[in-house]
Amino acid sequence: METNLQAPPQVKKFEQFPNLIKRSSFETLSLLANPEAFALGRRYVDCDLNRCFSKEKLSNPYPVALEENLAQDIEKILGPKGNPNIDFIIDLHSTTSNMGLTIIPIDRSSFNIGLAAYLSSINPLVNVYYWQRTGQESPFLRSISQLGCTIEVGPIAQGVLNATLFEQTENLVGAILDYLDAHNQGKSKEIPSTLTLYQCVEMIDYPKTQRGELQAMIHPQLQFRDYQPLLTSAPMFLTFDGQTINYTGQATVHPVFINEAAYYEKNIAMCLTEKQYIY
Repeated sequence: METNLQAPPQVKKFEQFPNLIKRSSFETLSLLANPEAFALGRRYVDCDLNRCFSKEKLSNPYPVALEENLAQDIEKILGPKGNPNIDFIIDLHSTTSNMGLTIIPIDRSSFNIGLAAYLSSINPLVNVYYWQRTGQESPFLRSISQLGCTIEVGPIAQGVLNATLFEQTENLVGAILDYLDAHNQGKSKEIPSTLTLYQCVEMIDYPKTQRGELQAMIHPQLQFRDYQPLLTSAPMFLTFDGQTINYTGQATVHPVFINEAAYYEKNIAMCLTEKQYIY
């Protein structure tokens, strides 16, 4: 089994200290996915690389954006999509939202869900979030492989290092590699019978004018409360003239990616999730 890792600072450390990701039963490859953006201290140069792995963009014979070219280059190394040269992908991301240590499985297959359940059982800081909807093709890098996950770590600003989160991420990666190594050697880790999973049910945009200009921000009572229950009539937004906009839904939801900086351009203020228990 080959495993792929990618995230700028963490990858740099793994390249410097390869024994951290070395395991006896498989080879681990590290990949800095967008070195040009990393050098500029930006998320991307032309467009979001992690939205460039759809089959349509990967098969485009005339890619224009830097990230579209990078996606095709990465697929040549790891892919092809659906039948890759690697067995497992760990895609490392940072977020400005208070996501703590979040695992996003590629799909709900027994292996990916079992790994997520194991990680959440050994580390109380780990939450499991699932976004993909049935029948939709994923444009994310992790979709190249059928096995794997994304790790979202935050809150942390783009281009900033946080020693605590850095070490927690390193330990989480180590736990994943240990799990894979044990599986390969026929010594699978014990998986709990129940997993708490947060399933995305709706993306919420910021209140805007008819011209598309922001007219409200995340309410102070909601800021940094990722994964916490949001009840009917609870504050969601605060307008620039001081008016509170409340949550009007009837079901209790658990918002995540609240006020994520990278999602402003995507018209997403937060993702509302349903807390599920998988047995």
